[in-house]
Amino acid sequence: MAHDVIGRVPESIKGHLLITGITVTQPEVLTVSEGRDVTIVCKTDAGIDSWGLACWYLQKPGEAPKLLIYYTSSRQSGTPSRFSGSKSSKRDFTLTISGVQTEDAGHYYCQNVHSVSGGYVFTQ
Repeated sequence: MAHDVIGRVPESIKGHLLITGITVTQPEVLTVSEGRDVTIVCKTDAGIDSWGLACWYLQKPGEAPKLLIYYTSSRQSGTPSRFSGSKSSKRDFTLTISGVQTEDAGHYYCQNVHSVSGGYVFTQ
């Protein structure tokens, strides 16, 4: 699933937004047995500078997306410790769920923030 959509903009980067044609690709569907570990990889089609960041969201049917991970690896308050985020390369970010639970089912979205020519690019 590829996205090129503006998402929620953190207060710290408002006023510094630059939109480009960067595409983020995630797997369409992952089926995992309860208790197993799962890793979701978010791939971008452009090299991200060394401080590029990712946010991860979980959306359940009929609900707004809920922020799980910000600044690539920081858990949002209330996010269970089984969720962790990391940057595996200049182009790839990962979300790992250690011991997935049935309540973890839903749509997962990644969002990238990085700099271009002194501005910021915010892609979902």
